[in-house]
Amino acid sequence: MRALMLVTTIAAAALLSVGCGGGEPAALPQGSEPVELDPAGFTIEIDNPYWPMAPGTTWVYSETDGEGNEQRVEVTVTSETKEIMGIEARVIHDLVTENGKPVEDTLDWYAQDADGNIWYLGEDTKEYENGRVVSTAGSWEAGVDGAQPGVIVPAAPEVGMTYRQEYYAGEAEDAAAVLSLDEWTQVPYGSFRDVLMTKDYTPLDPDVLEYKLYARGIGPVLVLGVSGGGGREELLELTKR
Repeated sequence: MRALMLVTTIAAAALLSVGCGGGEPAALPQGSEPVELDPAGFTIEIDNPYWPMAPGTTWVYSETDGEGNEQRVEVTVTSETKEIMGIEARVIHDLVTENGKPVEDTLDWYAQDADGNIWYLGEDTKEYENGRVVSTAGSWEAGVDGAQPGVIVPAAPEVGMTYRQEYYAGEAEDAAAVLSLDEWTQVPYGSFRDVLMTKDYTPLDPDVLEYKLYARGIGPVLVLGVSGGGGREELLELTKR
């Protein structure tokens, strides 16, 4: 696949100005820098073309790790909301199972600003072993204990653009860089062109690197583990209600 042949060295960050409801537009967040967001400039009606999140939409993925173990990932946009930093956020349910048993159960919180950037405002995650919760590591909420929101998908991605996806010191520090806007990919659900591809990474584990591909009107369709264990997650089904 051409995606795997791309050089992953990205030039200096190109910052995109986004409106967050009044006042001067803000740049995409970087590192641990604090941001001030105006709740009036946000909506739970998430229609970013690279990841539209209408309530009732469900994505089903097959995830295979570097050792060949397979898991089922089901992501559902709920009708529920949660207020974070004064912003009404959409609740997304992410359930990972293996052989029908839960491995990880997460509630993610997203909202979209006036320019179309999808902001990530936190998550409540639980890891399971033998049907029992063994860890909640990685859980965070923007505005609590120094945690800061990030952007999960920019409104108008450009090659070379970088941005923080989340920040909770020592727990959640994911970031991304835009590699391409014209990829082609094929997964069990279908074949897609003009796909957005990002490089996802974290300073908490520098050996881990993923390519994530988003198809217009669909959302994430493929995740490729490039280093730090490898693996592949591909879209099997998409249901819209």
